[in-house]
Amino acid sequence: MGMGKGSYLKRITSSMRWRTKEIDERLDGSSPPSVFIGNFGYPKVAIGPMITSYEESSMLDTPEQWIPGHKSQDEIISFRMDLVRGKKNVDIHDLGNRLVEKIQEISLASDSVQSEAEFSSKPRGFSFDQEHQPFGPSAPIDRFDIANVRWDRDLEYAYYDTDLKAAPAVGDLYDDGVMVSQIQKAFSTGTMGLGKNRKLVPTRWSITAVDSTLADHLYNRVKYYDVLHNYQVFEFSSLNNYYAVLLMPTPWQYEWIEAFIHVMGDEEMVFSDHEHWKPKKEYSSVGGCYYSCKFGVLEGLERMKRQAGAIVLREAYEGYVPLGVFNVRENVRNAMKERPREFGSFRAALNYISSRLRLPISRFIEQGSLLKEMLKYRQTTLSQEF
Repeated sequence: MGMGKGSYLKRITSSMRWRTKEIDERLDGSSPPSVFIGNFGYPKVAIGPMITSYEESSMLDTPEQWIPGHKSQDEIISFRMDLVRGKKNVDIHDLGNRLVEKIQEISLASDSVQSEAEFSSKPRGFSFDQEHQPFGPSAPIDRFDIANVRWDRDLEYAYYDTDLKAAPAVGDLYDDGVMVSQIQKAFSTGTMGLGKNRKLVPTRWSITAVDSTLADHLYNRVKYYDVLHNYQVFEFSSLNNYYAVLLMPTPWQYEWIEAFIHVMGDEEMVFSDHEHWKPKKEYSSVGGCYYSCKFGVLEGLERMKRQAGAIVLREAYEGYVPLGVFNVRENVRNAMKERPREFGSFRAALNYISSRLRLPISRFIEQGSLLKEMLKYRQTTLSQEF
């Protein structure tokens, strides 16, 4: 049996080595604003702020700015390593805890929050993960104080509306222009949803929950639009990745196929998942990137006021480092803002994408399901096409 994607990415992250700053037991600085809630030991989890010595630190936890700002992979890792995580174990339902109240304030803030922390030992280590962005050293936190916080108006409205369910709150915040990363942080600290149901949500779970909720939110609009009249290919490359989004003149259906090429050596790993006609109910086998990509594609379709099927191919190359699913979300969102190439047939579109890939297109066809079906539907064979 082949290695699953989760195991493969853990092998990559476990081999990472990065030198972080020497941090004392006391740190005066700011929170970007940023918080982190772990999942180990659930429902009693380690929570706390993410603090840096930077005075103006909002960019450190705003992934929407990194690709448009032409930040390199090394730059992103470098400034993320300056984020120090404080942690304290708290039950997910204990929203009256003083530290919980402070991280809620941070998650609702409209700008960086001046902070002061004391740790029980010198912060050490770092974290890389396939779901969340990397961060630097961590340590148990003994004391944490923040200056006065100005809340984001839309997030504040959702916080006080204890009769509004979480999913509509997430959709409303997105429609009001609140950044996805802000929504995710506020969602994780239990600041939205019915009052009696509110609780802390581990960061990695909240990221996928918001991506999935927003994808469903947009799908419920896109499914009523007219179907696209031709084939279109959107492309984008950054952070040692290439993305090709193939839109097809069909009702909504979606497949995500990703290849990791010589990231650790001479390996060529390909993973995929898909859905037909309506959102899948079970959690995706490829993890949170399935939903972040889906959201990015549906966001583009909503902007176009069109419905389409979508097959997304991704290649990650030597030098790639797992930076969290923001990598997929923001690359696909940027791809969908590019001018597409238009084609009159599935064959022509796929031939073009094939010319842009490093792996033979046959590897993606072998791994995919929807891609195979589309080839079969067009009454072609692999040998005829390629």
